[in-house]
Amino acid sequence: MDLTTVFGTLIGFTLVLLAMSSGQGGLSYFAHAPSAMIVFGGTLAVTLIHFPFKELKGILRVVLNTLLFKLNSPEQEIKRIVDYTQLARKEGLLALESRLHEVDDGFFAKGVRLVIDGFPPETVRDIMELEAEWQRERHANGKRMMDALGAFAPAFGMIGTLVGLVQMLQNLTSPAAIGGGMATALLTTLYGAMAANMLFLPLGGKLERRAEQEAHLRDLMIEGIVAIQAGEGPQLIGERLQSFIPPSAREAIAS
Repeated sequence: MDLTTVFGTLIGFTLVLLAMSSGQGGLSYFAHAPSAMIVFGGTLAVTLIHFPFKELKGILRVVLNTLLFKLNSPEQEIKRIVDYTQLARKEGLLALESRLHEVDDGFFAKGVRLVIDGFPPETVRDIMELEAEWQRERHANGKRMMDALGAFAPAFGMIGTLVGLVQMLQNLTSPAAIGGGMATALLTTLYGAMAANMLFLPLGGKLERRAEQEAHLRDLMIEGIVAIQAGEGPQLIGERLQSFIPPSAREAIAS
């Protein structure tokens, strides 16, 4: 699990909720069903309009997997590839099949399977690059969805503000009605700003960063697996793959 995402989200909302509860009336002053209906209901509605439902389900799955499951480090992947290379040199490529049950990364497992099945290095590279490109596109769709939600929520906050102002101005002679209209006007803006700036936009930024990290890791895997298929030695493969990591991290690979 990506603990920075979870902790960051929890800390942000906790601090804001504590600030809300510290004033007179506490959190009850900030609970307003009509405002929540406008912001969150409206955001959900236009999201369903903006994205096809089948695509929406796939995007949500990608977002959850990306944000909740932590990637291996490049150093870990280099060590694994070198280990697989040593096994292939000692016992042959077919011996790699006995290690597939240990692999929790479908992309890496697919590459090893292609090697075991005897595809030439050029074919293995082409297939894996196509798979990596498709994964990048899925992450790009997730980023677009988060950006869209980050735009929709404040927009519906503004719509709610206008609704509240209209209600308030139509009932200037009734203090109770003025209070309800003002609550709708202010709280919809608050809900929309919080949803966009504390949830959707940060998640979109994290998704973009994780997509970059995963793409970098996929490129490393492709180079390593193709090198195994080509019969290169473990030391040569290790040296080649170290170009994917900063010099400060290369000593850990050598040790």
